[in-house]
Amino acid sequence: MKILLIRHAEPDYPNNTLTEKGFVEAEYLSERLEHSDITHIYSSPLNRALLTANPTAEKIGKEVVICDWLTEFNGKILVDDNRRIPWNMMPRDWQKETDIFNINTWHKSELYTSADMLEKYEYVTQNLDKLLESHGAKRENIIYKGENNNDTIALFCHFGLGMVIASHFTGISPVLLWQTMFMPTSSVTEFITEERVKGEFVFKCKQMGDTSHLYVKNEPVSNSGLFSEFFGGEGAGAQV
Repeated sequence: MKILLIRHAEPDYPNNTLTEKGFVEAEYLSERLEHSDITHIYSSPLNRALLTANPTAEKIGKEVVICDWLTEFNGKILVDDNRRIPWNMMPRDWQKETDIFNINTWHKSELYTSADMLEKYEYVTQNLDKLLESHGAKRENIIYKGENNNDTIALFCHFGLGMVIASHFTGISPVLLWQTMFMPTSSVTEFITEERVKGEFVFKCKQMGDTSHLYVKNEPVSNSGLFSEFFGGEGAGAQV
């Protein structure tokens, strides 16, 4: 079984659509995914994800199934009396909170107890596991059990949400992934099953944030969602 986590193409947030570049990214992405043997497509209900999924769905003749739980992760933290998305934190703030480095204690950090972060995290992961169980994989701790198969499941979603899924598969604190990893727009992150004992398997990350479909077309990779590389420079910020 394969899981493809696909971040939406470059967004035009004010107009609830994609930028001109974003539509180009979505088309190039569809040309790549057309040959990926995708069996099922699930998408966030947000327009930027649906507009990214549609060209692929049309090419391979698959229905896009909308899942509310794939919408961008909406947990907020309280920093300096302001509510912020959890991946918009200063390094000096999150690195001093030792609880966040552990998958079992990250939500107990003072930064996160001010919000219902664990509840929102579990809403995503429990619905993910329900979906996987419908495909024959039942989770027990970090291991999945069942009759493995050749399903290739494409999840068109968002950066913050995608990192929650990656955290669930790997047992890595979502905070570390939010703060230290990045998925460019229209990128593909692939998890494949590794079955070393019959009927027991884990999901392993084969590639993260891959944008080879853009490189082969000489299309620049967007920095949407990143802050500036150098202090004082221009940056898109953390909205993703």
